[in-house]
Amino acid sequence: MLNMKIETALNQQINREFFSSYLYLAMAIYCESGDLPGFAKWLMAQSKEEYDHAEKLIKFVQDRDGSVVLDKIAPPEATFESVLDVFEKVLSHEQAVSQHINDIYALAIEEKDYASQVEMQWYVKEQVEEEKTAKDIVKQLKRVGNKNTALFMLDQKMGERQVAVNISK
Repeated sequence: MLNMKIETALNQQINREFFSSYLYLAMAIYCESGDLPGFAKWLMAQSKEEYDHAEKLIKFVQDRDGSVVLDKIAPPEATFESVLDVFEKVLSHEQAVSQHINDIYALAIEEKDYASQVEMQWYVKEQVEEEKTAKDIVKQLKRVGNKNTALFMLDQKMGERQVAVNISK
């Protein structure tokens, strides 16, 4: 059974994961409207992945006899200067999410909640991957700069991302 501190922290993270999904959806809409369908597809897949992360946490809370409390989702930023601006904000957002995940993991250690520690280890590892991917995309976009042909090629590459179906929720 979850203690109240852990349950509250997990409920806050569930809300953050839904916000992340909403944010990436707004970013996908921006890219689609800017004739960058590959970036839009990548961000849409990211939106779905974040939604899956929220569902995974919901299942964990319920499996531990906790109560899931859904909160309002704040409207995400929807105005961007460029696709580089979008992915710099992706990176910044993922770094903030990593800090929240680390804080929950630290709380689980403090509370001696071993099951939550194990669950949060998956998220810690996931965040390492999320940050690396965002950093790599930012580097590529900086390298591309204002070269339309290179941006077009990178857009096509980004569109190759497949949406993974999460059956382990």
